[in-house]
Amino acid sequence: MRIALVGAEGQLGAVIAREFYSGHEVIEFTHSMLDVTSDEAVRGVIGRAKPDAIINCAAYNDVDGAEDHPVDALNVNAFAVRGLARAAQACNAALVHYSTDFVFDGKASQPYTETDEPNPRGAYAASKLMGEWFAADAPRAYVLRVESLFGSVRGARPAKGSVASILKAIQTGVEARVFEDRTISPTYVFDAAAATRQLLERSAPAGIYHCVNSGSCTWLELAGELARQLGIEPKLVPVRMADAKLRAERPMFCVMSSAKLAGQGITMPAWQDAIARYVRAI
Repeated sequence: MRIALVGAEGQLGAVIAREFYSGHEVIEFTHSMLDVTSDEAVRGVIGRAKPDAIINCAAYNDVDGAEDHPVDALNVNAFAVRGLARAAQACNAALVHYSTDFVFDGKASQPYTETDEPNPRGAYAASKLMGEWFAADAPRAYVLRVESLFGSVRGARPAKGSVASILKAIQTGVEARVFEDRTISPTYVFDAAAATRQLLERSAPAGIYHCVNSGSCTWLELAGELARQLGIEPKLVPVRMADAKLRAERPMFCVMSSAKLAGQGITMPAWQDAIARYVRAI
């Protein structure tokens, strides 16, 4: 399979590249090589590459920054996806696009499924939901909702995100402020990459899939498990969402069910197992 990988130098993109290098031809496009917000550039580059599948890992991920710069978020998270979907149409390629749990309002009491109605609560969340809609214009579109990504390829750019920040705090012995009332289903990037490969190789039915590790935890519970796996007594400071005064609203309960993936024979490991592999890797 010939894969056009957009956003190849990011946290997820680097892992996707490693996953697909074995058995597939991967053509990587970094930000400096391709401006995804330019429909003309996307049309030309993808047209020349003639891929069987386009995997889009480019994203505007500054949740709070999107409140002040909504056009930037829309350009990358929504309109760029429209351009990629059109390019996929032109060469009859599948499109894989990654979305987020933020499309939900977080007011549920049980894990969200793919059929639950989105209700984004901020500019970032809205831009990601629009991206899902545009992705559906591709001949065969896979929208994978991931959440709280962690993990990275050794030697790649330093990983960003909450888990990486908590890890650094625990390792250096400083206090880690973690939410005790926000419940999540985190996603280990290597598990997301493996699921992506299986969906494409099996020509699974197109559509939206929740691609998260199984189970759920609060950020406080995740930090505690991370410290336990590291064998370090942590300095954890529980905080509540209401006290954080964040610029953009976050969903309080954002657990997602990966049962639809399991229905395709793709079982996502438990988040505790993912944390254990993450610790071994570092």
